[in-house]
Amino acid sequence: MTSNSKHLPIIAFVLLGVIWGSNFICMKLASELISPAQIVLFRTIFGFFPVLIYALVKKSLCLDHLKHSAHFLVMALLATSLNYYCFVKGTSLLLTGVAGALSGSIPLFTFILAILFIPEEKPSLMKIVGIAIGFIGVVIIARPSGDSLLSSNFEGVFYMVAGSLSVGSSFVYARKFITPLNIPASAITTYQLGFAMILLSLTTSYDGMSAIWTSYNASIGLIVGLGLLGTGLAYIIYYYIASKMGAVTASSVSYIPPLVALVIGSAIVGEPIELVDYFATALIFAGVYMLRRK
Repeated sequence: MTSNSKHLPIIAFVLLGVIWGSNFICMKLASELISPAQIVLFRTIFGFFPVLIYALVKKSLCLDHLKHSAHFLVMALLATSLNYYCFVKGTSLLLTGVAGALSGSIPLFTFILAILFIPEEKPSLMKIVGIAIGFIGVVIIARPSGDSLLSSNFEGVFYMVAGSLSVGSSFVYARKFITPLNIPASAITTYQLGFAMILLSLTTSYDGMSAIWTSYNASIGLIVGLGLLGTGLAYIIYYYIASKMGAVTASSVSYIPPLVALVIGSAIVGEPIELVDYFATALIFAGVYMLRRK
């Protein structure tokens, strides 16, 4: 194995974290022009086709899979439509760095749901303490920054928590009902995004949607940043990392996006992110780390 091939999975790992961490500024820019539902529709459409092409190349799609369409529909709702919508709505109400930091709490909710619905998943003292520490971090970030930000701060945190719960539910649902089907991950993701694209196309209002083209930064961020890179390419990179480094290591990429979002928010955008926000993010990381310990 050459030196380059040895380092490629690590490069892919970091790249995926940076892509996902950049999603929040892309959502913020787009939310100033079009509705959250319209953003999710754009993201799903432009994320679907790269994944579809990848699945076709891998020859992982099969008509027989469609007999499990009910499961794909549930994943389309939990892992795509609701998750994406809540994260866009929450990011529109919060600083992008703060929204990104809150996204790091996904493993906390995943573990709680796993304990409730998967009998094999057993809590331990270490994991219970990890959940408590992580939630303290979430509560600190949810603090009011001032009377004028009271409502939007709590509402934004509510949506980010709801989005984390949604994607956490999708992980538990997939483990319980979809993993036993032994369908390739690229196929499942294609069906998930395809079903979500159809649902969103039928339920999203198109009024004012053309406003996204009035801003070069917002339109490129939405189509390229959120769609092609943040959804389509991101899933493909994730499959690659999982195949080369293992699923557990691949899941650790969730540590990177909150840090990237904080750096973009404070250093590039100039958001007034305070030291306490970094402390709260560290608590969330600590809680997630404790959950991953045996």
